[in-house]
Amino acid sequence: MVDAPFLPSEEGRLDERPGLGYLMVASAATLFAVNGTVSKVVLGSGLSSLELTQIRSTGAAAGFLLLLLLFSRKRLCVDRRELAFLVLFGVTGVAFVQWLYFAALEHLPVGIALLIQFTAPLFVALFARFVYREHIGRRIWVALLLCTTGLSVVVELWSGVAFSTIGITAAFGAAFALAAYMLMAERERRQRDPASLSFYGFLFAAIFWAIVQPLWRFPWDVLDNRVSLQGNLSDRTAPVWALVTFVVIVGTMITFSLLTGALRHIPATRASIVATLEPVLATVVAWLWLGESFGATQLVGGGIVLAGIVLAQTAR
Repeated sequence: MVDAPFLPSEEGRLDERPGLGYLMVASAATLFAVNGTVSKVVLGSGLSSLELTQIRSTGAAAGFLLLLLLFSRKRLCVDRRELAFLVLFGVTGVAFVQWLYFAALEHLPVGIALLIQFTAPLFVALFARFVYREHIGRRIWVALLLCTTGLSVVVELWSGVAFSTIGITAAFGAAFALAAYMLMAERERRQRDPASLSFYGFLFAAIFWAIVQPLWRFPWDVLDNRVSLQGNLSDRTAPVWALVTFVVIVGTMITFSLLTGALRHIPATRASIVATLEPVLATVVAWLWLGESFGATQLVGGGIVLAGIVLAQTAR
């Protein structure tokens, strides 16, 4: 069966179109950036971070299942030996990443939440150095220093932290969960293609949240409400179901498809560096849409953190 465009080739070979790969990653980063603001608007509708995570996971699992059934059913096969790993991957690497990120959005500006979450590659590099015993150059220590210094400046540590402690804690939790996601996905890609791995990740995340909060308790009536788009668009409203649909289809399925598709054309390290556009673009979108703005201190600190993230991405 011919692979659909969103499914990377199983051989994992790169083709000769790196420009297309960079464009796909940049497009995904842009959509993810918009998705952050849309998610924040949804969280103002009455849905909690847990409920938004639940419906996002459930919707994405259903969507990926449909695509796999249509284009590559054989990729749905699961060896019993990898089932436990996929459950752990879905709960730790998918469910908690989304929930903690949405929890951070409830208490922090979009750009700050993403900036902290994007320190995940730093933790991946440190894990590879001290657990896998991989050789990592001195750049990782420079990256660590840059990220630590930059984040201290961003949150204005000298004045007792300028942002919500709960939000910052949730964002760092999301960074650790994202690091776990990266490490587990890297390990499992030796056996399983990214598309089916994404499906099973979202599937077990959805099952986990269904156990935590059964679907019959989900506030389905909230989806019929209209909510203010907030900020500079506060005079406009949109149905909650439409915004949630955007989060599921555009902010999850299309973006994940672009990222996995990009790996056909460029190596993962280069893709991850380009993906650091996301917190920058998210800050711009939040400023234009929500009116969220940062002082010179946050902008300088954010630039230092981004420099550290890029170094961490290239340290392996």
